[in-house]
Amino acid sequence: MTRPRDQRWATLRQSLATVAVLVGLGASAADARPTAPLPDLRSDFVRQCAPHMVGRWAHPEAVCSCLHDHAIVMVEDADLREALLRGISENGVPTIETQWVPPSKLAEIGPTFSKIAKPTLQCMFAPAD
Repeated sequence: MTRPRDQRWATLRQSLATVAVLVGLGASAADARPTAPLPDLRSDFVRQCAPHMVGRWAHPEAVCSCLHDHAIVMVEDADLREALLRGISENGVPTIETQWVPPSKLAEIGPTFSKIAKPTLQCMFAPAD
């Protein structure tokens, strides 16, 4: 015969085990949910850039993709890279407005254009097959 105290402990252990299983199931179900999709920055850039390239190039999306993948990656500084992305997506040509970069980096604008000149010209005039 089981004593009331033993029954209470057995019931408590069973309840705790049930709670632990439910918590475990809830955590695994939360992990299985799809995460919110992250914005595709490359596609957004091409979408903004391509309308500026229409009429200039036969394949504007290809030019914009090439600029994103080959010219812009040459720019290591995040502020200058963001300014360059903005310039291309707003104007369709590599542009950096001085107000888009911190004053301490204004002197780096010229060298940045020198760095991206060759890949930019290749994207626009001799795209890789």
